[in-house]
Amino acid sequence: MKVLHTLAFALLVASAAAAQAQMSKDDMSSMKMSAPGQQSAGMLTDAVVQKIDQAGGVIVLKHGDIPNLAMPAMTMGFDVADRKMLTQVKPGDKVRFHVEVVKGKPTVTHLEAAR
Repeated sequence: MKVLHTLAFALLVASAAAAQAQMSKDDMSSMKMSAPGQQSAGMLTDAVVQKIDQAGGVIVLKHGDIPNLAMPAMTMGFDVADRKMLTQVKPGDKVRFHVEVVKGKPTVTHLEAAR
């Protein structure tokens, strides 16, 4: 099962890299970049917490599309950049989050309660 997850993630990263490579310089220069730790509202994805693995540092989210990773809506587990995030939510909570690839893994870098 882990091999399937690794293969699926590798395909996801490859497709995101291909999509990014297709952007022109003009497209790239018009993109607004936020400082680390600051997220614009357009970069957050809505989700519902399905499961929390405190020991493993993983949160399972049923989420919408994640544009910056070219990832469609699905339910999957993510590492978290800070395990304190896991103490602030429980299964069933509606949240908004941002994920980036950190050390080769999709990792939640920002998590907040949905309004």
